[in-house]
Amino acid sequence: MERYTRIGALMVIDAILINIALYASLVIRFDGPGQIPEKFIEALYTFAPLFTLVFLTCFYFFGLYNRVWRYASIGELLSVMGAITMGVTISISIAYFFMPAGEVLLPRSAYILTWMLCILLVGGSRLSWRLFRDYGINYNKPKGGKPVLIVGAGSSGVLVAKEMMRHYESAVNIVGFVDDDPQKKGLQILGIKVLGDRSHIKELVTQFCIQEIVLAIPSAEGKVVREIIDICHETEAEIKILPGMYDLIEGNVKVSEIREVQLEDLLGRDPVKVDLEGISQYVQGQVVLVTGAGGSIGSELCRQLANFTPKRLLMLDNCENNLYSIEMELRNDPHLKIYPLVKDIRDKSAIEQVFKIHKPEVVFHAAAHKHVPLMEANPEEAIKNNVMGTHNVAQAADTFGASKFVLISTDKAVNPTSVMGASKRVAEMFIQQLDKTSETNFVAVRFGNVLGSKGSVIPLFKKQISQGGPVTVTHEKMVRYFMTIPEAVQLVIQAGAMARGGEVFVLDMGDPVKIMDLAKSLIKLSGFEPGEDIEIVVTGMRPGEKLYEELLTAEEGVNATTHKRIFVAKPNELDRELIEETIFGFHKGVLPKSQSETEAFLKQFIPEYKVVENKMTG
Repeated sequence: MERYTRIGALMVIDAILINIALYASLVIRFDGPGQIPEKFIEALYTFAPLFTLVFLTCFYFFGLYNRVWRYASIGELLSVMGAITMGVTISISIAYFFMPAGEVLLPRSAYILTWMLCILLVGGSRLSWRLFRDYGINYNKPKGGKPVLIVGAGSSGVLVAKEMMRHYESAVNIVGFVDDDPQKKGLQILGIKVLGDRSHIKELVTQFCIQEIVLAIPSAEGKVVREIIDICHETEAEIKILPGMYDLIEGNVKVSEIREVQLEDLLGRDPVKVDLEGISQYVQGQVVLVTGAGGSIGSELCRQLANFTPKRLLMLDNCENNLYSIEMELRNDPHLKIYPLVKDIRDKSAIEQVFKIHKPEVVFHAAAHKHVPLMEANPEEAIKNNVMGTHNVAQAADTFGASKFVLISTDKAVNPTSVMGASKRVAEMFIQQLDKTSETNFVAVRFGNVLGSKGSVIPLFKKQISQGGPVTVTHEKMVRYFMTIPEAVQLVIQAGAMARGGEVFVLDMGDPVKIMDLAKSLIKLSGFEPGEDIEIVVTGMRPGEKLYEELLTAEEGVNATTHKRIFVAKPNELDRELIEETIFGFHKGVLPKSQSETEAFLKQFIPEYKVVENKMTG
């Protein structure tokens, strides 16, 4: 009922404005109301109701009564112009249809004037509420509320300022903008002044008693974001950030999306763009198997693959608790058929049974032992799981005719100094050799560390900070590549779409990050000062660790692909006889049983593998 009352009120207002425009056009045409010829006044009385009806009908069909005018913009104004133009055109046609040849209902110039006046009056009536809402409601209100400084006077900063003024009103006082563009300094945006660049932040916080700084620079590089956050941390103000561009719907910003700064924001990575059509072609309607489905990468693979409507999603893991968690999460989708499988990839017969019953067509092999120090202490287990287990799944994929097999590998497989890295490199060799004789496309995807994965340094740092420190860093110069779990998985799925067989895909990990800098940033993000509130202790490198990781061996080199974030390593020569002999040994139960046997096993495949003497003991 309220809706129809609103439409009726708008129609009455529009009818009045249309008639004012018609009469005013004659007044302007004849230089005053007393100069209008009587015949035009009579014509106006006769045809004004008809013209009004024509205009209102055009307004209705152009949707002018179905819009929320408090958010009116250029698009709404263009609709008003289109409706009025149509109304004038039809009115002229009616006038010429009813009048005898050679006569006119109204002067030609009157129609042009009517068109202009209608746009001014009707369009102005629509935009006036928007102007009043944006500026009139808060005009002359006392500048109370929390003093806020917005970093970034671009489109995102302006949208943040608008949303704050609308939703918080007097609870927030936006003191000004900060922007590194020197041409913006001193200018006003929405009545708010650009007070300087990033070097002025500390001074402005002190001068205006700023309580909150909002970073509205979602497209900025990670280095820039880190530098600005470091400056902000030297003040007492609370720091908030607008999510990166990949988190926003284009053109929309909500105050609720402004959040605390997170470690991911410091990476400043470009949003991942994927070929949705290409991915759909090899996943949609297929039976998809994910091994290690309860892990960080495996569970995210399941989440993202679910969006491509596979025929069935098989989730395999030997840890029932992890598998239960992802199963319960995905059970909420009634259209997704999921099958949780508590199996061990080292159990060859169990894996073969899975393939025999479910016949998966696409396999993502994420199951692996990945913790470097633990594998140094238990080296034979890395071979059982990462090499033999991979072979079991890969061989079943070949035997039962899967179309694609994607191995999740690691940058630690390049020039490995750890058992874990070396075992993953051997696993790559096994699937590359199998690809030479199989109808299945076998590929591997290498990438570095992912933020927040189980067993990574980030959860450890967070736990240490929550306990009051100290935060332990193994070496001051240690660097690592990082990416978020969702973007790593997106690129893995994309690489699967590009696979033709035998490739080792390498993901662009961006710039390496010093672990020491990472620790300091995380301490600051937690509201503490490194070295004062939370100590950082250098403990020395652990067994199997390197100061830096690589994504390619010297022999491999790299070739570009059709995706700017994915590269493909040039294949190495493989020792077919050694691989076949090793597989035969697996079938006979021949596996390394000690540290020395494991090292000998790995050096057969990787002669340059450097044995680390300071092995961890139990």
